[in-house]
Amino acid sequence: MANQQPPSLRPWFLEAVPFIVLLLIAAHVLALVYWIYRLATEKEKQPQRRKAH
Repeated sequence: MANQQPPSLRPWFLEAVPFIVLLLIAAHVLALVYWIYRLATEKEKQPQRRKAH
């Protein structure tokens, strides 16, 4: 006879919490990488400042 596992007593949203946390972490990492990319490429578009004495 196969070993049957008892039904999970935890609600479905508690089962999904680790996946939601991973998705949030991934979204924040992607946003950080995009933000750094925008900062790096924004410098090239600005005109050079000249010192006028």
